[in-house]
Amino acid sequence: MMPVKQVRCIFTAMMLVLPVLVSGADDVRRTDFPDTFVFGSGSSAYQVEGAAFEDGRTASIWDTFAHAGEYGGATADVSCDAYHKYKEDVKLMADTGLEGYRFSISWSRLIPNGRGSVNPKGLQYYNNLIDEIVSHGIQPHVTLCHSDLPQTLEDQYGGWMSRKIMCDADDDFTAYADMCFKEFGDRVSHWTTLNEANVFALGGYDNGMTPPNHCSPPFGIRPCSIGNSSTEPYIAGHNLLLAHSAVVRLYRRKYKVSPLNIIMHDRLLFTSVLEPQMFANSVYAPMQSIQHGSVGLNLFAFWSLPYTNKTADVLAAQRASDFYLGWFANPLIFGDYPDIMKKNAGSRLPKFTRQESKQVKGAIDFIALNHYMTVRVKDSSSSLENDIRDFSSDAAFQFILTQGTTPLGMYPVTEPGQMTPRNATLNDTTRVEYLQAYIGNLLDAVRNGSNVKGYFTWSFLDCFELLDAYGSGFGLYYVDLNDKDLTRYSKLSAHWYSNFLKGKGSKYSGILQTENKLLHSSQ
Repeated sequence: MMPVKQVRCIFTAMMLVLPVLVSGADDVRRTDFPDTFVFGSGSSAYQVEGAAFEDGRTASIWDTFAHAGEYGGATADVSCDAYHKYKEDVKLMADTGLEGYRFSISWSRLIPNGRGSVNPKGLQYYNNLIDEIVSHGIQPHVTLCHSDLPQTLEDQYGGWMSRKIMCDADDDFTAYADMCFKEFGDRVSHWTTLNEANVFALGGYDNGMTPPNHCSPPFGIRPCSIGNSSTEPYIAGHNLLLAHSAVVRLYRRKYKVSPLNIIMHDRLLFTSVLEPQMFANSVYAPMQSIQHGSVGLNLFAFWSLPYTNKTADVLAAQRASDFYLGWFANPLIFGDYPDIMKKNAGSRLPKFTRQESKQVKGAIDFIALNHYMTVRVKDSSSSLENDIRDFSSDAAFQFILTQGTTPLGMYPVTEPGQMTPRNATLNDTTRVEYLQAYIGNLLDAVRNGSNVKGYFTWSFLDCFELLDAYGSGFGLYYVDLNDKDLTRYSKLSAHWYSNFLKGKGSKYSGILQTENKLLHSSQ
């Protein structure tokens, strides 16, 4: 039994999203959704904060990667300068009508050495940010690590390649999480340990596209000076799972006892997969709750469809789900990796000890999904005959380009946070069309019984993007990087989303009316 069969229901509402506007309610309103449903937007620390080396912050692996010239000299040293402009940004969120804001904490700003002493100015900044968010009636949704591990821990013991990050006497990641729970948990109820854990392991340790830039020939997309693409992504993924589960167990033991409840979270769609009662009486004995939060894990997920109806392609689509989702979801739900991963990767895939399996199984309050595309998948079992294999070779499938899909790493027509050239236009009608179509399909899912919990657009501001720096913009608001004040300008999509959140109609014909109002207001 594979977890992807359970998680598969998450995507049933999303299969009709391609092409844009083929399905979904044509006049969706906020009031069509439950009051408890959360609509928001998101960011991450490295991508928006700036102030890279101010007030005690030290380098993360993203700083090192960018300063090595990977983006042609572009860095996030300043970016949107959210560190200094957070009050202005939170007011924009409130004016837009956001109900939730997803952001991450910079570990190296809060604990510059990765362990030990807390940076008072970093602590003050996040306290001020959270207070500002809460004071405007917005829910803070906090990610502990958005791929920006402190560089000092990478230098000391290899970061996520070492079990020291969660098994050392100092237990660095758990200690960092503990500090965040203690300092911010009275106001934060929604925690995510790691962002896109599966893609981080692949980009950082297989193809070298992202920090810490590990790979080995012939698999690297970027040049790498260190790494082993055949083994390292599996080792890093294993350590990420153990670190995540240790943090969840800590939160339940020290701060709260809560039932298991899996949802989808992040730039798009979330839904319950398991009944909350499953682990309510079996994980820990009842105790007084100190906090009332939940802790989850974020994964990248695409919906895979077979290229043809041939059995080989159907199985390849299942493998794609097993390798990308099951890699992390299967251990968290059942305590072990999918059988097909164990078969194809063999001894290169670490084995859980009995104690580790017990620790990982059920260590999840929600699974957060970043869904960017639907892809056609074709069987490529011949890759299993290669003498040297990496994750993709073991998965034994390939993406096939069809109308409405693009390769991983490029933007498709329907992204849950649509990508456009950064300086294209404020009148981003295609993003408005996308938002209406996606939210319309989301409403269909709710009406069909999906226990969907929230929708977070990516991103609130145009920011430093992790694949092309400032080449593209996903934001509802444009940031003028040539202006010393980094002025924010609302796009058409911000106006549309705001109207939707405030209960106004969202019918497609209203887009032109909104556009005309935007044009007149700018004259």
